[in-house]
Amino acid sequence: MTMVRNGEQLLLLVILPVLALVALTATDLLDGFRTAGASRADVAVPGILVLCVLSNAFSGQGIQTGFDRRYGVLRYLSTTPLGRAGLIAGKLLAILAVLAVQYLIVAVVALWLGWHPSAPAVLGSIPLLVLVALTFTGLGLLIAGTLRAEATLAVLNVVWVALAAGGGVIFPASSLPAWLSWLVSWLPSSAAGEALRACFLHGTVDAPALVVLAVWAVLSWAATLRWFKWV
Repeated sequence: MTMVRNGEQLLLLVILPVLALVALTATDLLDGFRTAGASRADVAVPGILVLCVLSNAFSGQGIQTGFDRRYGVLRYLSTTPLGRAGLIAGKLLAILAVLAVQYLIVAVVALWLGWHPSAPAVLGSIPLLVLVALTFTGLGLLIAGTLRAEATLAVLNVVWVALAAGGGVIFPASSLPAWLSWLVSWLPSSAAGEALRACFLHGTVDAPALVVLAVWAVLSWAATLRWFKWV
């Protein structure tokens, strides 16, 4: 509720992804990646859903956690019966709850714009998005728990823009020069985009992308548990 009530967070979580979805379906930017029978909305939605996770689990929760840490909120909450593990679990549940709302809003707008996903693809996207959320929550908490709040704000915003623009989220890594495409393909953002595109556009499972995401998830949470500072 705190995230939804914040105007800046609402802009990041809902308004920007929806505006990006409308813009991508109104232009020919993604026409080169359309498969037979796929509409512009079909091609755009996977990347927009990953963008929602980036906004929610990475930037939104990371910035909030950074300032909670600065003002001592985390320290006080960690001493309650909820405990540190309960606090982290609560953050994850909040992220998944917001993600469910984001998914619903994007789906409604996308259906109006010509999106026609299959039922298996929609069901298959849910565990994929949970894995993506876990990965980016770990990365966001790592940054929020090791840098000062102001530095966290700057780093998360810059990384969000970089990943959204050239991290394989909206546009596949294959659209980049060969040497850069290879590097970007190892990023969790690119892996998330490829996994969702394979699910929605081809009805397949992109195993290499899932492996990349799983490795990033394990490493990010291991680093967070090791270096996260509560004060």
